Amino acid sequence: MATDFSKLEGPLDAEGEFAFSRQTVYVYETAVRIWHWISALAIVVLCVTGYLIGSPLPSVPGEASERFLMGYIRYAHFSAGYVVAVALCFRFYWALVGNRYARQIFFPTIFDRLWQWGLIYELKWYMFLVDTPKKYIGHNPMANAAMSSFLFVLIFMIWSGLALYSQGAGADSWQAHLAGWMFWLFPNSQDLHTWHHLGMWSIVVFVVIHIYAAVREDILSRQSMISSIVSGERVFRDDFRH
Repeated sequence: MATDFSKLEGPLDAEGEFAFSRQTVYVYETAVRIWHWISALAIVVLCVTGYLIGSPLPSVPGEASERFLMGYIRYAHFSAGYVVAVALCFRFYWALVGNRYARQIFFPTIFDRLWQWGLIYELKWYMFLVDTPKKYIGHNPMANAAMSSFLFVLIFMIWSGLALYSQGAGADSWQAHLAGWMFWLFPNSQDLHTWHHLGMWSIVVFVVIHIYAAVREDILSRQSMISSIVSGERVFRDDFRH
């Protein structure tokens, strides 16, 4: 949603003129912010431990009977995976009971022409092809599309992770009953391992771009991004002189 700046007010500067204008809108509820930071921490653990599982350490000093390093790494990976899965279930629930912005990433309005135009415009903005940012209270169309795509990857990673875990837990485990159907899609479990590993790298790429875009928007678009996911408030700033 674009922002109406027609009624903004700001403090007076030394000459008695308005030095800047700002408007604050409460966007991200406490539950959304908690989900974001818990999931972010768990995903960092998943990516680090997942890389080490795929590319194990060449050697561990000391007596083997006194070391359980890979076991701890796998335990941290599985634990963080369960945290992400449970948190995502809660996030689905909050999309139904939270404010309008809580459900935005789950229901992108991709068939709306204004949204499609905004997506193209934001792409040009990120590529430095236009110099005037559009301001949105919630996610802009580009961020909305990126977050929605990220959710699909996250869901795939959860289901494929449960399926791979079931190979060790056994055919009678709840993981096998819940996610065993993944092996119908990937009869060769090594293929599922490969796609799960590629999913990890896609998440790494997303995180890098996500952080870059948040910092860039905070600086160039004159609206808060990083602080918004801490306080929940989106602050719009507009320097001007009367």
